[in-house]
Amino acid sequence: MRRVTKIAAAGVATAALVLTASACGESSTESATKEGQLKVGLAYDVGGRGDNSFNDSAARGLDKAKAEFKAEAKELTAKSGETPADREQRLISLAEGGFNPVIGVGFAYKDSIQAVAEKFPEVSFGLVDSVAEAKNVDNIVFTEEQGSYLAGVAAALKSKSGEVGFIGGVDLPLIKKFQAGFQQGVKDTDPKATVQTQYLTTGSDLSGFGSPDKGKAAAQGMLDKGVDVIYAAAGGSGAGAIEAVADKKGTWAIGVDSDQYQDPALAKFKNSILTSVVKNVDTGVYDLIKSVNDGKPLTGTHAYSLAKDGVSLTQSGGFLKDIQPKIDEAKKKIVDGEIKVKTTT
Repeated sequence: MRRVTKIAAAGVATAALVLTASACGESSTESATKEGQLKVGLAYDVGGRGDNSFNDSAARGLDKAKAEFKAEAKELTAKSGETPADREQRLISLAEGGFNPVIGVGFAYKDSIQAVAEKFPEVSFGLVDSVAEAKNVDNIVFTEEQGSYLAGVAAALKSKSGEVGFIGGVDLPLIKKFQAGFQQGVKDTDPKATVQTQYLTTGSDLSGFGSPDKGKAAAQGMLDKGVDVIYAAAGGSGAGAIEAVADKKGTWAIGVDSDQYQDPALAKFKNSILTSVVKNVDTGVYDLIKSVNDGKPLTGTHAYSLAKDGVSLTQSGGFLKDIQPKIDEAKKKIVDGEIKVKTTT
């Protein structure tokens, strides 16, 4: 599919940005746009930049691209309880503002990306964690179950009670992948271990990804029942789970999406963070932005797997040293195809 040249697009973009700012009362994060300057639009999921997890990983990819390509960026964030139409309008405002690429962070943008991408065929779109069929979309997906399997191995080896817990943000197929991999890793390592599971919200209620209080309450309930290792795949809600674990001596939390041991906002809890299952959303976001900058926009579906370092288990804090050989062994078996990790429970 042909793309307009960067210079031509920039000219149209500058005019469109002025009109959009006047109409909506919004302005870009950077006030001046140079002719030919790359303009990136990023639409976050609930929680946005600063969630210490999923959205922050995407933000790191954007920040790297901004620094490397001197790009202008505009960042918008979804709100809890909004409609698909709200998400669609957010993407339209970015596309009409001349931003290219426009990236939707999170599976909830799937239908909106599909609809808007068809209306703006000359704009490159990115979709994280789901797959849209439009020809001008780069679908950025991950093998979350593989990283979660390794977390399960670590949890089983570190648990003293044989009781571990999984907290999911929202009861959805994507989060079921985290649960499935984690449970399999635990059971393959210690068949006698028990995995307690709890989801914070269900269906269309996505607040489970941005409610630390709910994460904390769920974790406290598990700790009261003897669980001593908790893995929370719950976006910003996971910070609450980590806090609850830090309050109980001898227990461990496993972070998600970003290396939560390294997060300044969680610094006072870091000695309770055993490891984190990292999804390199930043790599996917950066790769798309670079491809647009290079004039060769990525399209189709790109899976970031364990073999490609798309997912990994962090070693910050050194808490895995005594069990690292067994984790490395499990990783090799997954990469070699000896272990097939489930994506459903």
